[in-house]
Amino acid sequence: MIPLPIDDLLPELDATLRRARALVLSAPPGAGKTTRVPPRVLDLLGPGGGEVLVLEPRRVAAYLSAARVAEERGGTLGDEVGVQLRFESVCGPRTRLRFMTEGVLLRRIQAEPTLPGVGAVLLDEFHERHLHGDVALALLRRLQRGPRPDLKLVVMSATLEVEALAAYLDAPALRSAGRLFDVAISYLPEPDDRPVEKQVRSAVHRWLADEPQGGHALVFLPGAAEIRRSADDLAELAGARGLVLTPLHGDLPLSEQRRAVAPEGAGDPGRRRVILATNVAETSVTVPGVTAVIDSGLARVAGHSPWSGLPTLRLSRICRAAAVQRAGRAGRTGPGRCLRLY
Repeated sequence: MIPLPIDDLLPELDATLRRARALVLSAPPGAGKTTRVPPRVLDLLGPGGGEVLVLEPRRVAAYLSAARVAEERGGTLGDEVGVQLRFESVCGPRTRLRFMTEGVLLRRIQAEPTLPGVGAVLLDEFHERHLHGDVALALLRRLQRGPRPDLKLVVMSATLEVEALAAYLDAPALRSAGRLFDVAISYLPEPDDRPVEKQVRSAVHRWLADEPQGGHALVFLPGAAEIRRSADDLAELAGARGLVLTPLHGDLPLSEQRRAVAPEGAGDPGRRRVILATNVAETSVTVPGVTAVIDSGLARVAGHSPWSGLPTLRLSRICRAAAVQRAGRAGRTGPGRCLRLY
């Protein structure tokens, strides 16, 4: 396996979890916590220690993380390592490391209030603070204080307020220094009122002029519709410059999602890529070879209408933590740059 920054912290993580029931872990984007910590906890529990559940905020992250861990452990997805999502499960009778979304865990707690057969639960990217994640943490903490004092609990994030969470859990905190390279951040000199796809095309032109040699660009857009429009707008430029336009969002088949995060893509070795992604690429999924990030500063946020009670999806500015996560994707393997379109 390729060495990752989090590897140096794993022996201390082992020692901490042997003496403590809970742990708060902070590590920079790309440190490897999502793919290295869960199997380490599984090995720490041993063959009779029960299942390890890993909560991911997004379906894409859960799928890709599980597939990466299964590959690193020399197995196939659905054997020792599986993934369980709403209406979809790739698990088997031997599955002990199970990646899942937050709502799936809540339904399991409703069906099995004491989580029999589960030895540890890991909450990844907890800084995103979804309602399901907050409720899950509260229920797990109640389990620890009641019928399941043996349950191990690990909360992980790159931009986490460690002290407050550690105090709530009465748990030690570990920090990984990581290996995050410098990222030069620039902003627009003045507001741009054009549609976001036009802004992206200008930013890609600027990136190609400033970095004519090597590296991929990761473009953050709020949704699949903006990704399609940007791909259409960039098609002529991509053809002229030999770029590969790669979408990455939750509605894509798993094979296309994995193609987007493969080291050289599929069928396009040596060609520069422009990955057009939603916020699924902010966390948990590292896109190799990215040296530049173009950030629209926008995301679609789930909510509900107080008048109708129906769920809504509104366009919103991202928070500071999300902006840090996005920029960090450019500093994964070397110095990078981030252009924020605001």
